[in-house]
Amino acid sequence: MERTGGGRDRRATMRDVAARAGVSRSLVSLVFRDEPGASPETRDKVLRAADEIGYRLDPTARLLRSSRSRLLGVVLDTRNAFHADLVDGIYASAEEAGYEVSLSALAPTRDEHKAVERLIAYRSEALILLGPESTAEELSELGRRIPVVTVGRGATAETVDSVHIAEADGARQSVDHLVGLGHRAIAHVDGGRASMADERRRGYRQAMRRRGLADEIRVVPGDHDETAGADAARALLAADTLPTAVIAYNDRCAAGLLDVFLRAGVRVPADVSVVGCDDSSLARLAHISLTTLSQDAERMAELAVQAAVERLDGGRSKPRDVVIGPHLVVRASTAHPRPAG
Repeated sequence: MERTGGGRDRRATMRDVAARAGVSRSLVSLVFRDEPGASPETRDKVLRAADEIGYRLDPTARLLRSSRSRLLGVVLDTRNAFHADLVDGIYASAEEAGYEVSLSALAPTRDEHKAVERLIAYRSEALILLGPESTAEELSELGRRIPVVTVGRGATAETVDSVHIAEADGARQSVDHLVGLGHRAIAHVDGGRASMADERRRGYRQAMRRRGLADEIRVVPGDHDETAGADAARALLAADTLPTAVIAYNDRCAAGLLDVFLRAGVRVPADVSVVGCDDSSLARLAHISLTTLSQDAERMAELAVQAAVERLDGGRSKPRDVVIGPHLVVRASTAHPRPAG
């Protein structure tokens, strides 16, 4: 900060840097935009002058002066470990494409609509929605206003791009793994109204029928978080028979199952095997070591940013549905079923 003649503090400006370094303001601007036109000696002089007077580049002001913000808005649930993994990948891919990222989180008092509107107000040029729960109609309407990419949800809106895994194939891999270990009594804790819950439930049913286990199909109501997993575990424990394996909607739901089973003295995997979905950082913790479907967060993030940039810089208007194949990561939460009796 510097003082004006009246003694009041004010923020140092690019013009102040130019005066301190003895160069033009346009040359200072070139240096801070990291564009050619200034010698190495001049760059050093400008950066040294900026440091001496405490000047810091204000990216917000720069964006406001530009006709484009080059800003990608991302809506996420901060309680979802997989969303955190996706955000890491989105930042890396956006930077490579010359874009900045603005985050807007969901909260009990902040729904998806409010999170989206705030990003639009901040001049986001496109939106990347992680596991959105808006209806197809709501997404279609939003896609008419601004380019939108959904991650973790299939194509349900006519104006929106989507990046997601092949849910049916993921369910097949989970069921096949458990059947290969000798399990037959395999239950599924579904995701309720969560993104892709219908597809995962349907995939589980199809995989069980294909394996000749239609009579063993058992769907337990659930949701996308630990509380839902805990409630599902209590329901399973209260039933007459406990399945030998459970496929949870996602890793967070699986964590809730594991917690209640542990407290009840049910051993995983000796008594019950548990499979999740997402391969989030939570699943990789040594004391959880969850067998889970990997969605390759880095690749999904890369494809989501690519789709947004193609809309903004490439002029693509036709929506695209990108499906990637999941793969099962086997860890310590699954094993051969307990002996009969």
